[in-house]
Amino acid sequence: MLGTTVIIPTALVPQMGGGAEEKAQVIQTLLFVAGLNTLLQTWFGTRLPVVMGGSYTFVAPTISIILSSRWDDPDPISKFKKTMRATQGALIVASTIQIVLGFSGLWRNVVRFLSPISVVPLVGLSGFGLYELAFPGVGKCVEIGLPQLVLLVLFSQYLPHLVKPGKNIFDRFAVLITVSIVWIYAHILTVGGAYNGASPKTQNSCRTDRSGLLDAAPWIRVPYPFQWGAPSFDAGEAFAMMMAAFVVLVESTGGFVGVSRSASASPMPPSILSRGVGWLGVGTLLSGLFGTANGSTVSIENGGLIAQTRVGSRRVVQISAGFMLFFSILGKFGAVFASIPAPIVAAFYCLFFGYFGAAGLSFLQFCQLNSFRNKFILAFSIFLGLSVPQYFNEYTAIKGYGPTHTHGRWFNDMVNVPFSSKAFVAGVLAFVFDNTMDKKDSQIRKDRGKHWWDKFKDFKTDNRSQEFYSLPFNLNKYFPSV
Repeated sequence: MLGTTVIIPTALVPQMGGGAEEKAQVIQTLLFVAGLNTLLQTWFGTRLPVVMGGSYTFVAPTISIILSSRWDDPDPISKFKKTMRATQGALIVASTIQIVLGFSGLWRNVVRFLSPISVVPLVGLSGFGLYELAFPGVGKCVEIGLPQLVLLVLFSQYLPHLVKPGKNIFDRFAVLITVSIVWIYAHILTVGGAYNGASPKTQNSCRTDRSGLLDAAPWIRVPYPFQWGAPSFDAGEAFAMMMAAFVVLVESTGGFVGVSRSASASPMPPSILSRGVGWLGVGTLLSGLFGTANGSTVSIENGGLIAQTRVGSRRVVQISAGFMLFFSILGKFGAVFASIPAPIVAAFYCLFFGYFGAAGLSFLQFCQLNSFRNKFILAFSIFLGLSVPQYFNEYTAIKGYGPTHTHGRWFNDMVNVPFSSKAFVAGVLAFVFDNTMDKKDSQIRKDRGKHWWDKFKDFKTDNRSQEFYSLPFNLNKYFPSV
């Protein structure tokens, strides 16, 4: 999740009027809130080993707030704070849709209708649909990104079979080993002057000292609620952010399902998934209170990392969350990690997003692939899940605005944001077709793979559900799952 923690504030803060100091503070805050949300989700949410982080889905409504003429101010720092407070207000309101749907049990009633065939497009495109962030990012500095990608594959897939005594080391620490090697190599290129005459775009992608975060970040700083001032509220901005929150809710549903598969946990009972969505809303609320300029979602990178390391331990993720809190408070340490060039992170994405997409494809083992009904659902939902967002994104890149273009930016975002999410489009189409196309026949039920999940539809019908998903401190006695 290092990519979203650094990339999103780097893209948004300068547009908001902030400088290097404000960018460092927002990165610290985002990392701090991500650590808190991860602990809450692993303790009281789904209890899966998920890392919670920032989401690109919230970027579009945030940019609309930035572009609003209401926040024009000759003082850039004043503009930054006003814009941040508007973003906070929109996120606080938007969190209610996730909290209400999750804790009321309404989302439980929706996900009861999920089946293996309908989660394949949702989970699959949650990973594969992020291809634009992977190799295109590697290509921005190929002399750094490509060695990272090659070494990562070599250390994780080949060396464990060639060097038997160190098999577990290479399996589990391939990321740490390779990023250390390439990071040092990139720093040598930087201090050696390899990029002194390069274009600003190349320097921004390749240099390890490009961000200015190390000088701007304080040694010790504890993020706190309302650090930018009291939030401001606008109905239009809140509605746009609520739609983004709903899209993230659907994407995170796929994220939870995919992580449960990668971590070798039993299928989640609907009540557990709904509980996780409720705590996802609490995470978005915390993001609004602290002022991260972004909401909260399941980290897809983390799901891929679990498949890579084969470590699906809740305790490991909780320890990692502790380190996130540590590095967010000690700003200089966090800034050092933020100096990792983006192409190195993009090289990770090539593997992690692919792993997560493969977790979605693995649900096909429960489905009858000779069924033309299933083939239609897979073909149509996956194809349109790629094609529709491509149309919206190309239109936006050419015109500078989305296909829905009115005087109300908030209304534009409410239409454009959902159709720009590959996982959302594919997941919704698969869900609708799977539950409306001739599903009463018993043979079709088996073709869908639904019978494999029957014993997990209630929390108490399988002991493994209690083993994986029971709340700590005997809280199930007071907050029973159904």
